[in-house]
Amino acid sequence: MSQYIPTLDYYSNRLPLTRTMDVSPEETGDPDSRDVHRATLEIAHKIFTFQTAFPQDLIPLSTETERERAPEGQREMGLADLRESGNEMGRKAKYERMDREGEEEDASYQNKSVNGNKYVIACSIFASLNSVLLGYDVGVMSGAILFIKEDLQISEVQEEVLIGCLSIVSLFGSLGGGKASDSIGRKWTMGLAAIIFQTGTAIMACAPSFPILMVGRLLAGVGIGFGVMIAPVYIAEISPAVARGALTSFPEIFINLGILLGYISNYLFSGLSVHISWRVMLAVGILPSVFIGFSLFIIPESPRWLVMQNRIEEARSVLLKINENEAEVEERLAEIEEAAGIANPENKIDEKAVWHELLRPSPVIRRMLIAGFGIQCFQQITGIDATVYYSPTIFREAGIRSNNALLAATIAVGFTKTIFVLIAIFLIDRIGRKPLLYVSTIGMTACLFGLAISLSFIKHELGPKELGIGLAILTVCGNVAFFSVGIGPVCWVLTSEIFPLKLRAQAAALGAVGNRVSSGMVAMSFLSVSRSITVAGTFVIFSIVSALSVVFTHFCVPETKGKTLEQIELLFQQNERDWQNGETELADMEHLVQ
Repeated sequence: MSQYIPTLDYYSNRLPLTRTMDVSPEETGDPDSRDVHRATLEIAHKIFTFQTAFPQDLIPLSTETERERAPEGQREMGLADLRESGNEMGRKAKYERMDREGEEEDASYQNKSVNGNKYVIACSIFASLNSVLLGYDVGVMSGAILFIKEDLQISEVQEEVLIGCLSIVSLFGSLGGGKASDSIGRKWTMGLAAIIFQTGTAIMACAPSFPILMVGRLLAGVGIGFGVMIAPVYIAEISPAVARGALTSFPEIFINLGILLGYISNYLFSGLSVHISWRVMLAVGILPSVFIGFSLFIIPESPRWLVMQNRIEEARSVLLKINENEAEVEERLAEIEEAAGIANPENKIDEKAVWHELLRPSPVIRRMLIAGFGIQCFQQITGIDATVYYSPTIFREAGIRSNNALLAATIAVGFTKTIFVLIAIFLIDRIGRKPLLYVSTIGMTACLFGLAISLSFIKHELGPKELGIGLAILTVCGNVAFFSVGIGPVCWVLTSEIFPLKLRAQAAALGAVGNRVSSGMVAMSFLSVSRSITVAGTFVIFSIVSALSVVFTHFCVPETKGKTLEQIELLFQQNERDWQNGETELADMEHLVQ
């Protein structure tokens, strides 16, 4: 006769009762089967005895749902065993109490997770405030330059230099930011960026002449270079892997928010006198940096930087605020120590070796640099800053004449940029970095070519003027939308996560340098090139470059979704085919880590 014996898995894992074996001696044909049968029954008896003495270690089929899921024989057996104990009701109450305690433990765990996520989100928001400064400057200068030209009587070349020099000089801030962040920490580097930007903005707002205006512009550029480089690095280092993409995109959100605020500021203060309006527009940019000062007393230092400084206990304290449980914290801390060379001192790289490894990279580091530096350059040479800085010029070319109408049209561009970067935040950790890059670069290519066609349509009067204006606004908004949903935020996410810990700050600084130099070249040459080959011809070139960015994404950018920073480092060590396809699975990477 068959007999059902609960397995140890049932008691340890609280799984439903299962039919584990048929131990009828008559059926086995083995002469020792009776001894096996007797021993098995003794073990089962001891297990049931343990259950009776310590019912908290077992949760039987005590709920209606569990009973309905169990097979009929098991359902009857569970009830029969409870009746044999003689204290069915009392024990049932104990089990139900344990059910409630289990639910309370689950709720407590979920609350910890939610609290940790809230803390990380708050830190990411505060760290991203520096990005508002860059966005505001980009947005406000597009409108303020209309009044600066009239007030200070500057030439077209001076206009290009004034707008483009900020991106060029910010590369010095980015390079200095990498060194500063390794020396004084990620958090205080953000504070230094805000102070430098405040000083430069104050000088610009009070400038009586073009040379003084340039001095303030150069200082502001250095501050922006610091802030643009350090915010993504800091956020990537405090974020859990599952949410790192979304959180590291926060700086891009705040850049777009700053652009929108700059456009709105232009529109609101355009009614003031020519001498006052642009000064007020620029001065308002000081306000975000005030909030940055307050945030420094709230956000913690990066745990990875603390480990690099051998301040292990402080790093553990920060990780405990971010992660759900101590076991996970210890595991993550061990990974960070190993990556930093703390756990294995002979692997630790001194400061001089950092630049040596970047300037004479190994094949693995070279692939990282190609991916990080390349995506940063493509983000800008596809012409996004030309579209944003010179949107009034583009719309004037399309046929809009009054300043108020021009500034109102730029607000539509700002709203579009901001809305679509929010969409990117929800998608980046769900569908991955690479699919968003494909959608973004292909869409931008189409919109840039469409803008060139619409401007040619207007220039040669091939149809109604209103249609041409509508197409121009639609394609500009489409271009910034595709930019914001993909290459805009993904660029900074990839740069902040693909490099090894010891090289991360300096490598991210190099990427930011490439970004700012590309931005400056586009901004400082757009008017001159447009005058030579028309605005439409310039956007044809941008569309060709954007098409090349699709090819670069396919061959040079891996998929990093869902992987820890330490696992991403291993991802680049895989063979060329895996790297290009970006298909290395997380399970494979975990196996490599082990």
